[in-house]
Amino acid sequence: MLRLRNCILPHLFSSSRRSTSCIAPLHRLLSGSAAAASNPFTVADYLVARCGLSGEQALKASKSIPGLRSPSKPDAVIAFLAGLDISGTDLATVVAKDPRLLCADVGKTLSPRVAELRSLGLSSHQVGQVVLAAQTRIRSRSLGRNFEFWLGVFGSFDELLRFVKMNGSLLSVNLDKVAKPNLALLQRCGMQISDIPSTFLSRVLVRSTKHLQETLARVAELGIQQGSWAFPFAFMRFAIFNREKLDSNIQLFEKLGWSRDDIASAVRKAPNILNLAPERVHKNLDFLMGDVGLQMPDIVHRPVLLLYSVERRLLPRYYLMKFLKDRGLMTSSLSFSTIALMGNDNLLGKLVLPHEMSVPGLAAAYASSCAGKHQWELLGDMTKENRKS
Repeated sequence: MLRLRNCILPHLFSSSRRSTSCIAPLHRLLSGSAAAASNPFTVADYLVARCGLSGEQALKASKSIPGLRSPSKPDAVIAFLAGLDISGTDLATVVAKDPRLLCADVGKTLSPRVAELRSLGLSSHQVGQVVLAAQTRIRSRSLGRNFEFWLGVFGSFDELLRFVKMNGSLLSVNLDKVAKPNLALLQRCGMQISDIPSTFLSRVLVRSTKHLQETLARVAELGIQQGSWAFPFAFMRFAIFNREKLDSNIQLFEKLGWSRDDIASAVRKAPNILNLAPERVHKNLDFLMGDVGLQMPDIVHRPVLLLYSVERRLLPRYYLMKFLKDRGLMTSSLSFSTIALMGNDNLLGKLVLPHEMSVPGLAAAYASSCAGKHQWELLGDMTKENRKS
């Protein structure tokens, strides 16, 4: 009996120890699962708590990173960005625009890109500014090479940063197939980048060279010669259109009865007319021809009239002209077209200030009219009262 007990008891104790050793890990696993279940990771909550996004922004941004399952990678990205002097407010802006940045590999992607920029002499703060401006392009393998190239073109970090803020594609565009040929084309046409409005230049530099060549042909079709004052304006505006848009705008004027020669003549004087929405063209024509009484040839001769705001410029000047003529205060033979084209200081000096003594409040009435508040009838009544008294 004793021998039997000695054989059985060790096995029982051994079995008990094995059961206990199996229960302990299971208990820890269940405890961990319970903790995770009580505080599960959700992308939207993380974006609000750690990145400062609003609830609406977070929901929208979370749809771009559905595969994110834990905070480990975004925590690393946020810590990395903090080292570039990117504030909490700026972080929220960056993440809202580019949520996928939080999934970037710091060691394989972000660190090499930042190292490339630092090798160009940029400080951590400057690199942070590039990150804010470049957005998705900060992960581009061409970042360092493109930044160095454009730095030479624009001449300074601040100037390049200004252009990158307008169009971050500069940092990812193919330099050999697009950027360099486009710069060469502009130079052949006699255009210097310093002479081109930056809002146009930032977009033109990344368009395909074929598109720019087609643009040159369209400008030539309208008789706009290289070297003329109108050439760079026409080229830049045509370059940001696609061919269909440009054709549609030309057809608009043809439907209004303009010949190709009329269109060419008008575009040479005011290239921006091909940038107008059809509604704007019809609105201005209705006023100029219906209210003022101009004929279509008058408008073809002075196409800039189509560019002016009816409410803020054409209508106030028309009311001013009528007010002065009705009271015999305008003895010169100035036409409405001439008045509409006058610079504001010239207009005030010739038609407003000389009559301020005889018509008190004339300058104020004109200013109010330009702001959309027409008080000409009230001014007329006041003038009559002053004459009676």
